[in-house]
Amino acid sequence: MDTANNRIQKFTASGAFVTKWGTRGSGDGQFRLSGGVAVAPDGSVYVADTDNFRVQKFSASGAFVTKWGTRGSGDSQFRLPGGVAVAPDGGVYVADTLNYRIQKFTASGEFVTKWGTEGSGDGQFKDPYRVAVAPDGSVYIADTDNHRIQKFSASGAFVTKWGTEGSGDSQFKSPNGVAVAPDGSVYVADTDNSRVQKFTASGAFVAKLGTEGSGDGQLWWPTGVAIAPDGGVYVADTNNHRVQKFTASGAFVTKWGTYGSGDGQFHLPSGFAVAPDGSVYVADGHNYRIQVFTFPLS
Repeated sequence: MDTANNRIQKFTASGAFVTKWGTRGSGDGQFRLSGGVAVAPDGSVYVADTDNFRVQKFSASGAFVTKWGTRGSGDSQFRLPGGVAVAPDGGVYVADTLNYRIQKFTASGEFVTKWGTEGSGDGQFKDPYRVAVAPDGSVYIADTDNHRIQKFSASGAFVTKWGTEGSGDSQFKSPNGVAVAPDGSVYVADTDNSRVQKFTASGAFVAKLGTEGSGDGQLWWPTGVAIAPDGGVYVADTNNHRVQKFTASGAFVTKWGTYGSGDGQFHLPSGFAVAPDGSVYVADGHNYRIQVFTFPLS
């Protein structure tokens, strides 16, 4: 697998390149196919280093802090972890995708708990790809191959679920991304339907945004979604190799990115995170890197 662009990049508010960190490999601060990224309130950055079967933690300036995980199915082991999220208590949830489970750790990587087995029952998963945490500590999982969202308590107790396979309201086709707004609204990247759907915290359908295409406000196979401090909605418009921003009600705001491997370009961007200062972290999928942009809150 070509991982020549395994790195973190940072940009100013105007999009100018500032710095980068990371190279191809399996050493500290190196990456192989970063699948998801999350930012803690203190600015710490967590990366699901998917093909290295681990999570890496960095300071806000990009200095390596720690890592955890090896390949396997035991506690603190992973099989292609696809997503990572930070809880209000500082805990770190990891979507351990091909182990069909969620694992929770402390901020320093100590194992706390786990839940999930392979299947389609309540609390079971088929390739859980992304995880998001609400302000109240509730945990939402994009249960991708079950075409649904599942909601759990902070300790992993099943709360509710919604979604069946299809293209109607509240239906999904391989949802890859999930994010929770400060007001509890849940946004889902409904990947194979080329749209994002918005729900209440309990799963009631509210609205949808996007149709298939490449124009402003159109999407092609979106796989990631994140909420800005101003309530804006960022979408990883994956097959259009770009990022789009919408208002909370779905109005198009802006976009950036073209296909390529240069600074500010993308090749199948996927995972997302937004820091408290508005910085946008993008997992640039097939460039095998994380890019970081900062934009004024608006």
